[in-house]
Amino acid sequence: MIVAKRNTFNLSLTIIAAAAVLVGCSNGNPGPGSVQMTGVVTSSAFKSGSATDPTFLVGYYQGAMVCVDANNNGKCDASENPVVTDAKGNFSITSAFPQSLLVDTGTTAINTATGVKVSKRTVFRASLDQVTEQGKAIVVSPLSSEVARLIEANNSTYAIEKQNLATRLGVPLTSLLSDINGVNGTAQTAMMNESNALTNRFAFAITKLDRGDLFPDALAVSGGDPRLKGQANVTAATAMTTDTRAPITFLQSQQAAFNVEGIPRYDHIFIVMLENKATSSILNSAYAPKINGYLKAGNQLSSYYATGNPSEPNYTALGGADDFGIVDDNQWNCGSTGANAPQDLPLPDNTQPGLAKSPFVANPVAPTNCLTGGAAHNIVDKPNLFNALTSAGLTWRTYSESLNPGQDFRTDSVADAAVIAQDNVYPPGTLGGNTATVGTPSLNLPLPANLYRTKHHPGMAYQNVRSAPEFNYSNRTLGGGQWDANLKNSLDYKIPAGYDFDQLSTDLASGNVGSINFLMPDQCDDMHGITVKGTVGNNPNQVTASDCSSVANNVAVATGGAIITRGDNYVDAVVKKIQASAMWKNPQARIAIVLMFDEGNATAGFNSCCGWNPGNSTVANPLTQNPDGTWSVDNSVTAYTRGNRGHGESIFGILTNQTGAPTGIVDSDAYSHFSFVRTLQDMFQLADPAVDASYMNRSKYSEKFVSANILNLPEYAGSADTHFDSVRPINHAFIAPASYTGKQSADVSVAAQLGPDATQANVWALKK
Repeated sequence: MIVAKRNTFNLSLTIIAAAAVLVGCSNGNPGPGSVQMTGVVTSSAFKSGSATDPTFLVGYYQGAMVCVDANNNGKCDASENPVVTDAKGNFSITSAFPQSLLVDTGTTAINTATGVKVSKRTVFRASLDQVTEQGKAIVVSPLSSEVARLIEANNSTYAIEKQNLATRLGVPLTSLLSDINGVNGTAQTAMMNESNALTNRFAFAITKLDRGDLFPDALAVSGGDPRLKGQANVTAATAMTTDTRAPITFLQSQQAAFNVEGIPRYDHIFIVMLENKATSSILNSAYAPKINGYLKAGNQLSSYYATGNPSEPNYTALGGADDFGIVDDNQWNCGSTGANAPQDLPLPDNTQPGLAKSPFVANPVAPTNCLTGGAAHNIVDKPNLFNALTSAGLTWRTYSESLNPGQDFRTDSVADAAVIAQDNVYPPGTLGGNTATVGTPSLNLPLPANLYRTKHHPGMAYQNVRSAPEFNYSNRTLGGGQWDANLKNSLDYKIPAGYDFDQLSTDLASGNVGSINFLMPDQCDDMHGITVKGTVGNNPNQVTASDCSSVANNVAVATGGAIITRGDNYVDAVVKKIQASAMWKNPQARIAIVLMFDEGNATAGFNSCCGWNPGNSTVANPLTQNPDGTWSVDNSVTAYTRGNRGHGESIFGILTNQTGAPTGIVDSDAYSHFSFVRTLQDMFQLADPAVDASYMNRSKYSEKFVSANILNLPEYAGSADTHFDSVRPINHAFIAPASYTGKQSADVSVAAQLGPDATQANVWALKK
């Protein structure tokens, strides 16, 4: 966790500034023995509705106050004689000597990029070194503020942090702190993107300061949540931490906005999704040496839980921290009528032009296509990561392998006999009477159906994701598949001009990836497995592929390890591809790769944790916030009690490109898909720890929230361990008491842990 430090420079500045005489100037000259600091305050604004990359506008802040913040309280007090920017953001301020500057926009200032008043008070800064360097052409901006913050966070220098930020953004050093309105091309684009994100962060920092938040955030406190001490409905063993926090200071608020709940800001995260393997199937497995190598090279969670079985509820929960009662893999319009009816116009069925082979059924009939009495699979008007990112001017991507070229992303892939691949394992002359000569493929495999499944898409169930303008643009292809080389021969759908069969590689080369990127291998490469059959030579008999399931040609292959090895090799190729990119090698960019599974395979034991229904409760309902801030039961979600049951433990590994970050950390606290969603909201500052409702769906179910709302959450009544049954960010802050025994799923063979971890380091930390 980064904690702001008031270094010698800041102490000296406060003393000197207190004695300064400041006079607002328009066209006058400074008096004897004084200097005139002249410049401009630049702005940016996010314009929603783009069908491609976010649209940003640039301008200036009119009516913002500029001052030397003599008392370091993060605002321009009247006693500090602030000056006000004009219609083009210009200011001129006189002081006895050059000093660092602070800009207080207030909510009366106008952002000329939009022509409207700012919605939240925001504070920007320019360091003394920048003021000295730029003289009478000072540019105060979100970027200048970030340089000032980094100097304090890293106890560094202006020259170093200015260069570091320019390197991270890939912009010329001379452009970084110049007037963004005069910068063009890719440099301006990079500066606009970063300025948008920074404006959001600095506005959040001042929100924390103005309302008197305690520092740090409660769920980032080492030892646990101090708000729990003495609270009813909380397990005594987890309510031990005394609250020693004090009201946040201005400098602390600047750092806290980039370390929400102890989760540092990352630029990009790649989430590689794998299928259906418990921890016991992967950890130390001889069939997965490469994944295990990455687990040891990075950090890992040793008690990570899925939401249920099968796949679809888990992916839906990863997209929005709830499965909404879904307990099957049925297509995304199942059980969805009335208010939940799909609003996609038109639906992607086989009546649409170019979709003659679409497997999507517009009006599925139970029980053939839908589970009778099940939940609505089309989720309307519920918050999710995709919409939250877009609303903040950030980006998302889903990269899916083995799509039919030209298919609609909302449909499962179909079989295509024109696309042939060779078997991965069986050598020539070993199957089906093959008389081929050495070097000729032994088994030819036509592209099977269902390599790509919509059930494996974290955003597919959400109507407001599928209807979003950027949906098609943000769904992309993932290469490296067995059939890739011959996808160009596809006859099933018209291949669009310039179709990119591997957009992940293209995007890694250009740097145009999302803030959050879900990578979904196909059902052979994700360890799920399907039946794939082909022929050998002229023999018409069908032979099952050797490594796309645990069984090939009716014979167990490597005692079921072939599909794991195949997935292990694919993961290795994807990780190496990301790590070979310029963006990963950029020492200032902050990038993480997560290797995880949608679910384990437990059938008994402590499978339910972290915001789910303890003991397979049948009384659970979501909560909704009332206008007065209280919470009440929401009975509107059909069959909600069927979902969120929990399902086993599985591998969760974290790799970062931060060379100074801690590695080899094993966090044994209980986490879940809901915990991960909360973590991502913190990582990209999509929520506010002081506002429970800002956390989407069940990711708000912290131990404090559960205890405060126990009357509306009957499934938690009498819980033996409220810590285990609640959600927290993945920050390794909770220190298990010496007598505390961790829960353990039935699919994990290692003994439950007693007491705290040996090393209590944050698995996301950027530096040791």
